Amino acid sequence: MTMTKRLLTIVMVLAAAAQGRKPGEEIKPGFNLFSKQQDIQLGLQAAAEVRKQYQPVQNDELQNYIRRVGERLAAQKEPRESGFQFTYTLVSDKSINAFALPGGPTFVHTGLILAADNEAQLAGVLAHEISHVILRHGTNQASKANLMQIPAILAGAVTGSNLLAQLTNLGAAGFLLKFSRNDESQADALGARIMNQAGYNPIEMAHFFEKLQGEGGSRAPQFLSDHPDPGNRVKAVQDEIRALPRHSYGAAAGDFDRAKALVAKLPPPTRAPGAPRIEAPPSGSKPSGRFKQLKGREYAISYPENWEVFGDSNAATVTIAPREGLVQDASGRSQVGYGVIVSYFFPESKTTDLQQATGELIHHLHAANPNLREAGAPRRIKVEGEQALVTRLSSDSPYRGLAETDVLLTVNRPQGLFYMIFIAPERDYRELESVFNDMASSIRFSN
Repeated sequence: MTMTKRLLTIVMVLAAAAQGRKPGEEIKPGFNLFSKQQDIQLGLQAAAEVRKQYQPVQNDELQNYIRRVGERLAAQKEPRESGFQFTYTLVSDKSINAFALPGGPTFVHTGLILAADNEAQLAGVLAHEISHVILRHGTNQASKANLMQIPAILAGAVTGSNLLAQLTNLGAAGFLLKFSRNDESQADALGARIMNQAGYNPIEMAHFFEKLQGEGGSRAPQFLSDHPDPGNRVKAVQDEIRALPRHSYGAAAGDFDRAKALVAKLPPPTRAPGAPRIEAPPSGSKPSGRFKQLKGREYAISYPENWEVFGDSNAATVTIAPREGLVQDASGRSQVGYGVIVSYFFPESKTTDLQQATGELIHHLHAANPNLREAGAPRRIKVEGEQALVTRLSSDSPYRGLAETDVLLTVNRPQGLFYMIFIAPERDYRELESVFNDMASSIRFSN
């Protein structure tokens, strides 16, 4: 299958999957390389940066009002059980916008209150935003776009680097607040459910977004630039409402008209105003002849005892490497130059064909790293009695002036495509090949 046909197949399958969900059915978070704790870490770091750029409104009555609306929503089932702590801050900015960062910090622009017609519309935007957090859409988008670099960044964060700064250097931070049309449909559906439970009429959310869409052209609100219209929004929310338990509407956390009048009288806001040279890996980073075991997410693997495991062993991805194997490139971005990434990949086509699933994974890896290329035909081996593919890839090493060998091992598992990428400078690979083979042979699946 050509790459174009493969992409077309993926798009068609995604579209069919989106259409296959019935109103009222549960929505679950998708593929994600980040743990929930890392979502929270990212959100706290990003919130600190937001507060440097935006001025919180110096009015306790308005801040308390926004907080009460938000807390009424957060008290409902899905937000309450998400494991995230939602906070709400009103910032002085005339643009029509609101955004919730991974983990729960939520910011509302004063321009949004001025644009809304009632509290239910304001609550609708907040319910939509916290739904993005619950469904982890931001880190889901970053994970899908940067399958190769994200594990290195997550590993680098363990060594003390700033996780948000690493994503920013990679250019992946923008994905945290940029959503697909399918994300929007999901956030509308979950947002409608949360509003319904909280006593707000969910149709007001759809009406407000429809109103923003009507602005159009150069006056289109900032909110729409990162929240593409999924189409038929009002009808979709109406269908969702019909599938939800009956609730009485008319909830109010305060006097919306007074809040709007107070916002209108606010003064205008005032705004607050290279990596070291990368050399070859040191000799001390070479694997020892002794191994120890990692029990990961539904698998176990042995690795050199002088290497370390970076990341949560129960998360979708871990990096196993000597500390010196995590390097920073010229832009300060962490990369794995010497080590192993162990993870799961979830093919968008839902295929169970090992070769096709591996092809989709390689396509994603290449999209994140255009220098990555196949360096030979894949070969079949057995891993714990199961069919596996070994595909040799090549790229540019983060070590200055060196080429890199990346050997990809893939195995189809019930929960997704299990994969390992063995990474080393090309000149060192022959010396390491037996270690990588020993690690592959040690894999044991727990189900």
